[in-house]
Amino acid sequence: MLWIKALHIIFVASWFAGLFYLPRIFVNLAEVPKDSHAERERLLLMARKLYRFTSILMGVALVLGLILWLHYGIGRGPGNGWMHAKLALVVGAIGYHHVCKARLRRFEDFSNTKSHVWFRVFNEVAVLLFAAIVILVVVKPF
Repeated sequence: MLWIKALHIIFVASWFAGLFYLPRIFVNLAEVPKDSHAERERLLLMARKLYRFTSILMGVALVLGLILWLHYGIGRGPGNGWMHAKLALVVGAIGYHHVCKARLRRFEDFSNTKSHVWFRVFNEVAVLLFAAIVILVVVKPF
């Protein structure tokens, strides 16, 4: 079980690293001048590759988490309200991941209307999700 737990932590941290960096690419894309096609295409390529890789990391993290929860019973039973809150935040993180894909598509089809400032704030959502999840898992406040 400890190997599964260690791998789960590694893949979750790696997934979130991608979620920290992808919106940062969006900040740069939102700042690209209209006439700078090469820079825009380079940033889009980076964003596409990072999203694809991050999606794989997310999938592995979720499978490992399900193994820990369903097979080993981590977080099940009385006194594990923290797990319900954690799972709600994980659903939020999955949603955030998919919102990143939608934002990427808007850049690809030239329909982005958000500013670089909006993306700077959006970038912090992943940090808050990650911090809340780690606190719930480590502290188990309820």
